[in-house]
Amino acid sequence: MEKNVVSAEDKKVLNKMFWLSHLVFVDFNMVKMEANGFTLTMSPAIESIYKDDEEGRKEAVLRHQAFFNTHAVAFSFIAGLSYAMEKQHKEGNVDGATIENIKAALMGPTAGMFDSLFFNCLRIIAAGIAIGLCSQGNAVGVLLFILLYGVTQSIAKYYLLNAGYTFGTSFIDSVFSSGLMSVLTKSASVLGLMMVGAMTASMVSVPLNWTIVTGDTSVVVADVLNSIFPGLLGVIMLFVMVRLIKKGWRPTKLILLVFVIAFAGALLGIF
Repeated sequence: MEKNVVSAEDKKVLNKMFWLSHLVFVDFNMVKMEANGFTLTMSPAIESIYKDDEEGRKEAVLRHQAFFNTHAVAFSFIAGLSYAMEKQHKEGNVDGATIENIKAALMGPTAGMFDSLFFNCLRIIAAGIAIGLCSQGNAVGVLLFILLYGVTQSIAKYYLLNAGYTFGTSFIDSVFSSGLMSVLTKSASVLGLMMVGAMTASMVSVPLNWTIVTGDTSVVVADVLNSIFPGLLGVIMLFVMVRLIKKGWRPTKLILLVFVIAFAGALLGIF
């Protein structure tokens, strides 16, 4: 792949873009979503490239104000790529429509891949470790979650921003032509589902304390259910919660529902 040469000026611009990329959700709205954050991130690049071209600067700002939405980490890669394309646009090698089309084409695939990798996989792993420590009264769990989930994203943003600028459009051609994007997306999705299942088995439990007494015989309901499917009630509870979320229930409402059921069950001796 052909690489762009990174000058001292480019490095300074990329560093400014890196810090601004953490404001990806600034002024987020349902009309343009991350467009304002993207334009803000691109502002050092636009000022550097079009410092003597007022019309070019206005066109670039309007171009990046178009609807945009992807994962916060992939956001940085596309910003770096857009910086490289804006420089080519200034030189007359790339038109504005091409920049907009490539941004739009990358939104979906990168969102799917990075959501699976960071949100559905790394977040679950980090939360599982943190919850385990916090449940034992160890505050290190909070710090580990921030380190494993937050700091790693920031590091990835830095390298992907620079990679987007350095490799430019040649990187995109290689990734899509080789089929690597679809493989990575599917792999991250599978790993994320495995971690959700593992976390459900270890973290979600329904402490059923219901015993049915018939004459001289007593049946512990929890033992019967566990003999059929260990942790069955936890799995049922998970799918019920997912179903309610899909119907529009908010997390606060779900927490209150669980509290009411648990309280009533405790009074009746079921839990």
